[in-house]
Amino acid sequence: MSSNENTAGPVVIVGAGLAAVRAAEELRQSGYDGELVLVGDEPHLPYDRPPLSKEVVRGERDDTTLRPQEFFDERRIDLRLGVAATGLDRDSRTVSLADGTEIAYGELIIATGLAPRRIPGLPELDGIHVLRSVDESHALRAELHEGTRALVVGAGFIGCELAASMRALGVEVVLVEPQSAPLASVLGERIGTLVGRLHTEAGVDLRTGVGLASLTGDGRVSGAVLSDGTELAVDVVAIGIGSIPVTGWLEGSGVELDNGVLCDEVGCTGDPHVWAIGDVASWRHTEGGHKRVEHWSNAGDQAKILAGALTGTGDPDALAQVPYFWSDQYGLKIQALGTVSADDDVHLIKDDGRKFVAYYSRGGVLTAVVGAGSAGAVMKMRAKIAAGAPIGELLESAPA
Repeated sequence: MSSNENTAGPVVIVGAGLAAVRAAEELRQSGYDGELVLVGDEPHLPYDRPPLSKEVVRGERDDTTLRPQEFFDERRIDLRLGVAATGLDRDSRTVSLADGTEIAYGELIIATGLAPRRIPGLPELDGIHVLRSVDESHALRAELHEGTRALVVGAGFIGCELAASMRALGVEVVLVEPQSAPLASVLGERIGTLVGRLHTEAGVDLRTGVGLASLTGDGRVSGAVLSDGTELAVDVVAIGIGSIPVTGWLEGSGVELDNGVLCDEVGCTGDPHVWAIGDVASWRHTEGGHKRVEHWSNAGDQAKILAGALTGTGDPDALAQVPYFWSDQYGLKIQALGTVSADDDVHLIKDDGRKFVAYYSRGGVLTAVVGAGSAGAVMKMRAKIAAGAPIGELLESAPA
């Protein structure tokens, strides 16, 4: 591992999202005083992505910039925006950029995030959208009006949030999901069904166990055929079927890839001068194996750990953070604290028809808490989750 004293050349961060910005912040706070370069493929200042499917697409907010230009100037962070990384040569320690230039590094941090999955074979028609960038969010917003007929494909977090935002705008929404319930792969069928209830009550035409077969139109999308043969008239289609790590530019570099960039428990790859952080990074976990965590709070947790390891200032015995993520739908904050698995045992503690709280357990131990509109009941369980509290005791003391 490297430290301030022996880092030859700048620290280069490829990626310009939350993880990249937090890594740059933490490096400066950890005492790294050398050259720091942040490379991003979009022309915008680094911005926050979660609002894209909510406030931005509803037209309530345009700017989600994470930090103003002055922030980067004051910390001597050299922004290279609007140019993508296209290759990595670890022998010469250089990153190739799309404009034909190369940038040398002493330490490289990969923070390129995710790209939306696309459905192969769909026609090239106007009105078909994926959502990852602020420009895509603005383009979708321009097509959403009261009475617009929208098809949302995929009821994961992006699809659910888009459906909720569209209903707030008076859009007619059909939400299709091949699994048995929204978010079933993340939260399990039982809690996913409670999320589905929110959508149905808001007027969404929720169809589970069905996917998209084809789209039709003349220049612009006008019809959809679902996998069960149902034909729909549509004006707009939003596809939210998950994302894949942006690692194509690393092919042939020798950096080990397996559904992301494989790293140790502090973010270092098999090359001691190459690191990875955020959604693209698959860190080794104490319970065994590698895992990518696609959650906002994880970026900050990893940035602190990685910066400490890179500069030699971190606490190697620091406790891992309890994972946390959330989703805003229909005025409710759906929160998940802990390591949620769809295969865990689920114990529904509260359900008033809209708000709910559920405990998740595995092997008799509390692993996570998920709630909607129940922030206090969720967040107070952090210490219990960290301690691996016995689920039996918690169920006995749970409110009736």
